[in-house]
Amino acid sequence: MELSERKNKILCMAVEEYIKDCSPITSGSVKEKANLDLSTATLRNELNALEAMGFLKQLHTSGGRIPTVQGYRYYVENLLSSTSASNKELENVKNLISSRTNSLTEIVSGIAKIVSHATNYPTVVMMNGLENLVLDEFKIIPLLEQKVMVLIGTKSGYISQDLNIKATIKECEDASNYLTKNFKGETVGFMIENIDQFEEGMQNEIKAFQNVVDTLIGGLKKLNSSKLIDVHREGSAKLLQDKDIDGAKKVLNVLDDKEKLADIVEVKGKGEIEVDLADEETNDCSVVKAPICLNGNQLASIGVIGPQRMDYASIASALKVVIDSLKDLKGE
Repeated sequence: MELSERKNKILCMAVEEYIKDCSPITSGSVKEKANLDLSTATLRNELNALEAMGFLKQLHTSGGRIPTVQGYRYYVENLLSSTSASNKELENVKNLISSRTNSLTEIVSGIAKIVSHATNYPTVVMMNGLENLVLDEFKIIPLLEQKVMVLIGTKSGYISQDLNIKATIKECEDASNYLTKNFKGETVGFMIENIDQFEEGMQNEIKAFQNVVDTLIGGLKKLNSSKLIDVHREGSAKLLQDKDIDGAKKVLNVLDDKEKLADIVEVKGKGEIEVDLADEETNDCSVVKAPICLNGNQLASIGVIGPQRMDYASIASALKVVIDSLKDLKGE
């Protein structure tokens, strides 16, 4: 629904003020803070109109108004259309993700930690795009006892795995060379789907180290389907200090439910930033989320979680910086 410029300004100011101090909006407070050359009676009429349109609601007949879910959604949609990357606290995101020597789990977890510190809200990251990674090289190293360590180099960073298997130095070297030769430049998903065909055509070559390759593929399949979730709880204590204690409790309960977190944080569309709002029927919490894409491929989803009344502007700004930083990162 399109609003007039005046109604738009009044509604956005009402939402921002309510987010800031949980105080219902009145015609007097609008006149004081919105810098509009309008009478209190005119402002009261505008607030009545916004209430009739479903953007605001009155908790008490003689009290002020607060935003509805529809009001929050209008505010958020307008906010996202004009969000720019301006948060200087997140300048070190580029440094974190620019080094190909970093572990992918460390990169993704580090981004979530930075966002959580910057926004002061709990932040969840879920790795759900392992199959999109472009392979560069394999290094398989025998360890003590019956274990080998696998370092899988990709264009975006490396993945490490420990396999419970006994293998000689030569078997590890041969497996590393075989996988690098046949799958460099392909995606993890392609390798998982096509490894059987390669093995059938090269039985003599891989017979000595087939157990190493099969165990590695099994580990990657399990890793790819597990949707690793990392929760950063910076800001959780602040939630309990706020006036919306019920909302804070709902958020904290969600953070302990990995299955629910996976559904909440997953980015469903192809847009940059998405917002799901808390309401009385479907969602216990609001989430501002975005895909983490490296070299054009989605690796993970990141979501900042809080009650309905949270600072969407600073959160969107933080995620915008992450997205823009990732766009600037070019694969070699």
